[in-house]
Amino acid sequence: MKKLKGVCIGAGYFGHFQYEAWNRIPEVEIIAFCDLDEEKRKTISEKYGIETSYEDWREMLDKEQPDFVDVITPPPTHFEMCTEAAKRGIHIICQKPLAGSFEKAKELVANCSNVRLMIHENFRYQPWHREIKRQIEAGAIGTPFSLNMRSRMGDGWGDTPYTPRQPYFCDYPRLLIYETGIHFIDTFRYLMGDIEEVDCWLRQLNPVIKAEDCGLMIIRHNNGCLSTWDANRYNEPPTGTKARYTFGEMLVEGSKGSLRLHTDGKIDYQALGESAVTLDYEHHDRGFAGDCPYACQRHFVDCMLDGSEFETSGQDYLKNMEAQQAIYEAATKHGWKIPTE
Repeated sequence: MKKLKGVCIGAGYFGHFQYEAWNRIPEVEIIAFCDLDEEKRKTISEKYGIETSYEDWREMLDKEQPDFVDVITPPPTHFEMCTEAAKRGIHIICQKPLAGSFEKAKELVANCSNVRLMIHENFRYQPWHREIKRQIEAGAIGTPFSLNMRSRMGDGWGDTPYTPRQPYFCDYPRLLIYETGIHFIDTFRYLMGDIEEVDCWLRQLNPVIKAEDCGLMIIRHNNGCLSTWDANRYNEPPTGTKARYTFGEMLVEGSKGSLRLHTDGKIDYQALGESAVTLDYEHHDRGFAGDCPYACQRHFVDCMLDGSEFETSGQDYLKNMEAQQAIYEAATKHGWKIPTE
């Protein structure tokens, strides 16, 4: 079997989930990776058996000539890396958010028009979201009209928030919507349809960070459904729950009943007038958030092999970036001032 040859740029915290997932996809061989940090390169090589590594990502692209590149780096690097890969005719899977602004994202997507570009937007691949989508499409709750999600991350309080995973969040000029909310913008679009209108209120709870860590986001979809995300990264989830499994609790309601997602991945279905029943579906606490990086990368490979469209293609992802920008603009109308870079 001929394998797709891939290379990766980045060896940080989240990269480990992606390297591990590539190792479980038999149609792929990661032939090299790149990172500026020698210790991180050593760790990745030893842990995932990738012998060839580079400091310079351009050198890696030129020497290895891969079929695709996995860009696992912070957002400010995405534009240059993706543009250079596209110039070389290399297909791309790139971490979210795609760029720092909607305008920059549009330019990036245009620069990559000669190759296949997928955004590694993995939340929609969490098994509970796939099951909820299946239930909606099967008509279990009738016509859906509302989705409510409540998230409490608990990693952003104190003098050293977001440590040890991602301490650089403290210096982001935008945080909750930019880094985490973009996942739910995409997930809500996946579950309830494209976005018509948004509103948002933002706050900063921890004074040691630069940006917002608390907010209420409201989305009205084209079909009239309303989705809300009540979130903060400061307060903690209930004792005994895992904040980073489902990333919160969800309630989806429709004309015939409702679906409730719990923090342990359990989904209860309740038809109107009947008692709730727990759905039987498969989910495992493996890797990150129900093994969603694997499911996302599996989708990338399947589409690369059969030519089908990516769910989160660059062009489609622009809808998320446009909504994200509109959400920040809405927050400023309610008094939120976005810090400068």
